[in-house]
Amino acid sequence: MSDHRAAIRHHTLRTGIVEFDNGTGSTISVPCTIRDVSGTGTRLELNSSLRVAEQFSLIFSNGLRKDCRVAWSKGRLIGSAFADGYASADEQVVMMTADEQALHRLGIGARVRTARETRGYTETQFAELIGVTPAFVSLAEKGEADIPLYQLMHIADLLLVSLDRLVAGPTPSAEDVDAA
Repeated sequence: MSDHRAAIRHHTLRTGIVEFDNGTGSTISVPCTIRDVSGTGTRLELNSSLRVAEQFSLIFSNGLRKDCRVAWSKGRLIGSAFADGYASADEQVVMMTADEQALHRLGIGARVRTARETRGYTETQFAELIGVTPAFVSLAEKGEADIPLYQLMHIADLLLVSLDRLVAGPTPSAEDVDAA
């Protein structure tokens, strides 16, 4: 599986604009729905049957502009890869709404809590092992605090789970998340 296909995708339904040169020097702008985003690309649904050029710019509703290339297309659906490889962490934050970010944090927190409980650690014991306060552990597990990447890596090692599983693994059931 390529890095682009393995990237964590965040489901969204947001409008954007696809811009490209039509080959005569004119710029064409086509509205689209951004179905999901990741650090490496997006999945778009065009609001037109117009064919898009292999290289285009995607403009998010907040003004962020990313140069893209078509990775695949099927009818009006287009899988795109960012021309510069990966979107920066700041760009990825801009690509997700506040609600999407909160939901993502909640999922990470629930997976951390499940892994911690599976290993038999209390919040206090776990906080001591990773060098934070028990209050931070509680907030993070409820999705109310961001866990820095370096700490997520340490947590994954400590709890004997993969970083991918903590960040993008299956989310515990709704009852588990509600109990967080």
